[in-house]
Amino acid sequence: MQIKSLVVTFVAGTLILGSCNTFKSSKVELKTLADSAAYAIGIDIGNNIKKNLPTAPGGKELDQKIILAAFTNALNGNPSQIDSLKITTTTQSYFMKAQQAEAGKASEAGVKFLADNGKRAEVKTTASGLQYEIIKEGTGPKPLATDTVIVHYHGTTVEGKVFDSSVDRKEPAKFPVNQVIPGWTEALQLMPVGSKWRLVIPSALAYGERGAGADIKPNAVLVFEVELLEIKK
Repeated sequence: MQIKSLVVTFVAGTLILGSCNTFKSSKVELKTLADSAAYAIGIDIGNNIKKNLPTAPGGKELDQKIILAAFTNALNGNPSQIDSLKITTTTQSYFMKAQQAEAGKASEAGVKFLADNGKRAEVKTTASGLQYEIIKEGTGPKPLATDTVIVHYHGTTVEGKVFDSSVDRKEPAKFPVNQVIPGWTEALQLMPVGSKWRLVIPSALAYGERGAGADIKPNAVLVFEVELLEIKK
């Protein structure tokens, strides 16, 4: 998500959704196609803000009143309290530091989780750092990296937040073994068909410093329950 577009959309959305005193009611009269289009734009912006801002690094700490005050000053042509040349760098610096702080927290939590989990007798750790626990051992063949498999999985953060689950969707997933995160590629080749394992995947074998979406932070360790159902030939 680009920082500048996030902030601009936030301001516009806040204005449209009525954070100003101009609009007292959420109901408006839609007489023309232009009215309906304007309303649709407002809904789209509002939904975008509701979804993206709270999950952006540091997004919850942004003061809406300050944003609206600065926006109003700009519209009225009032002098900016921040040098115009520093506006973009200020927002970039803020979000970059917020992201680094989140990544640091995720890294610390992940390191501790791996250390604690690795002490459990039922957990095995591979040379790469991948940890796995056998919940159910299958008796079928093991897939190759070039195979396509059908699996059920349930993925959570170390805090227990679900970020993806074929189990919840009640629909198994199908994909090539060598086209998933490295931790999965390694684990699947160790699993006989019919097995169900619990994987704890270090960030270096998952999404690393980039993270993935709102729920998987940079440097996050991931936990999966994976059931290998079939090798698709």
